[in-house]
Amino acid sequence: MKKRKTKKQSLFISNKFTQFAKKLSVDKSRYNLSLYILIPFIFCGMSVLTGIIAVQFSRSFYVKGIELSWEVTLGALAVIVLVFFCGLLITRVLLKPMEKFVKDTEKLPIFTRSMTEAKSSGVNEIDRFNLVFKEVTNLLGKVKAKELFPEIIGQSKVIRGLFSQILKVASTDSTVLIMGDSGTGKELVATSIYNHSLRRDKPFVKLSCVAIPAGLLESELFGHEKGAFTGATSQKLGKFELANGGTILLDEIGDMHLEAQAKLLRVLQEKELERVGGTRPIKVDVRFIAASNKDLPKMVEAGKFREDLYYRLNAFTLILPPLKERREDIPLLIDHFLETAPKPARISSGALQIFMNYSWPGNVRELWNTVERAALMAENGIIEPANLPANILTSGMAWRGHISDKDVELHGNASMDDQLKNLERNMIMEALVRAGGVQTRASELLGIKERSLWHRIKKYEIDVASLKGAR
Repeated sequence: MKKRKTKKQSLFISNKFTQFAKKLSVDKSRYNLSLYILIPFIFCGMSVLTGIIAVQFSRSFYVKGIELSWEVTLGALAVIVLVFFCGLLITRVLLKPMEKFVKDTEKLPIFTRSMTEAKSSGVNEIDRFNLVFKEVTNLLGKVKAKELFPEIIGQSKVIRGLFSQILKVASTDSTVLIMGDSGTGKELVATSIYNHSLRRDKPFVKLSCVAIPAGLLESELFGHEKGAFTGATSQKLGKFELANGGTILLDEIGDMHLEAQAKLLRVLQEKELERVGGTRPIKVDVRFIAASNKDLPKMVEAGKFREDLYYRLNAFTLILPPLKERREDIPLLIDHFLETAPKPARISSGALQIFMNYSWPGNVRELWNTVERAALMAENGIIEPANLPANILTSGMAWRGHISDKDVELHGNASMDDQLKNLERNMIMEALVRAGGVQTRASELLGIKERSLWHRIKKYEIDVASLKGAR
């Protein structure tokens, strides 16, 4: 009787579990359990089930008056085996999609090398899975960077971190201060913030504070009324009014004089301005972005920049890394600049090493100009170390601490006459680049007569026409 009751209890529990499982499978949209809850729940259920089986098994022997001996050991082993295979089945079900994903990913050409190195180093399966996920995440980050920010060339970790910050602040109306050395791309970053903002369909007005004389800066920013000063023959709207509803970028804000800073602070705080010579306040709704290549905190300490304005601008600060801190982006930048160069060319491995090792104080702007100039000077469309400016060549080779075989061939084994000829040719080509291909101007830069320059151009077979488009 008790044995039948035990069977009924077991069937009851089994039926209830089956009904629960069916409910989960039928209404998938209703139940969305985390694996952190589901897996412990399953193993907890298995433990409870094992306990029930053990109790019922022991009770049946006790009722029959049979001593527990080898039957108990055999039953315990059977339960252990059952639980083991259940756990194995559950683990297999959960890990099979992950394992399939990892195997398919390892077959991709882009991951083959790193995965082969990982296998040869003897990493375990969990470490292998982690490596695959890390590689995939890194690749997706690069794809995302290229898709969302096509105007900014770079896929390094530090640049992708910058992209993440841009996306966080772009959708808000917070004031953004962009700081970085000259040539790091502050205007490009400001444009990216605008393109990803909610005001992207509204005006985007840019103004460089260093390009406007101090006496005219207030008129440019806030506008002026007719007759406000000599030459003000008509009313003029300022940049803030033109950008109303949209975004304004004030580049090189560190060069703004203190009086204009005070008026700018009022616009940021009160959202209103007065034109020069006007008396009526004008309400404006503008998203404000400022950029500077100067150390504003030091300028605040020196009294050259208003402290209250700095703290108002410092709501969200983006600090752009110099090119020397993201050297892995240099090959991508070089390829991009060569695509738009006035003369088709490609870079040799020796020249690329020197590019990678140079410190680039002028950052991306200096790299751009150097690539274009080297492309114009390259023979047979290949940029070699000899085509690079002397300061970059010397600095790049000194930083490495050694000279490549190609450099030895060009410099170490060459005779003095050959080296002097090479130097003279490069000097002439550089002068022609600076002169835009105009030989009269190039001869003045070199300090020689125009006829002498013409003979040297013929001697070295320099294509002057290709240099006329150089900047």
